[in-house]
Parts: sequence; C-alpha cells; structure tokens
Amino acid sequence: MALFPRGSSLGFFGAYGRSSDLRQLDDALRTFDVHPKLVPEPVKLTIAKFLKEDFGDEPPAVAFELAAELLCYCVVGANGFAGANGTPATQEVENRIEKSLLSGRNFDARVILLALHANIIQPSVIEMFGLESD
Repeated sequence: MALFPRGSSLGFFGAYGRSSDLRQLDDALRTFDVHPKLVPEPVKLTIAKFLKEDFGDEPPAVAFELAAELLCYCVVGANGFAGANGTPATQEVENRIEKSLLSGRNFDARVILLALHANIIQPSVIEMFGLESD
C-alpha cells in the first residue's frame, strides 16, 4: 500500500493521466456497450468513491463490472441493455434492482439513486420500478 494513496483523478490538462479506478470503470462501461462519454465524470467519480467505501482502496475488477452493469442498464433502459447484453443479463440486473429496492441502502441502491439524481436514468426504468427520490 502506498504511503500516500492516490485518489480518483480525471487528469490535469493532459499532463497526468486518469486514475486507474476511472480507467477500469470506463473499460467496464464499454463491456456493457455504453461509451464512457455518456456518463458524466462526476457520476464516475462518485461511483469510484462508492467502490472504495464498499471494497477498500483497491476494489476488485468484478466490483467495477457490477457497478457498470447496473449503471448501463439505468442509462440505456431494459430494451437497449437487452439488445446489447442479452435477456439473461437483463433479467439479472432487474433482479438486482428489485433486491436493492427492498434493502434500500446497499451499493446497488446508491448507484440507482445516483443515476436518478444525475438525471441519466431512462424514464422507462423509473416507471418500471416506480423509482422516486425524496
């Protein structure tokens, strides 16, 4: 572990590169057929923060994939996600959303709420699951 761990970073005028956690998240978004530019940088920084809170300073690759999968579903909706990733993956994400609505404060619920507050969630997802924020 580094003496001074590096936080998430967007880079600085091209002189410094993006932090590895943001690069991993960008790669995971591409895995689920969503271009990283469709997700605002503050949303990605917040997800990186959530990942570090839940999985420690060096989250495993699977954590980035789980976060990206859920976020991509929220961004493109059920039909878009199913078209790119198949019906089984879509049903799996929908089950995760249902479970997160029951528990209320887990990682998935925070990602969904973030997408809702950032206004990047498809209206069809909001309607399908009856999402709202207070």
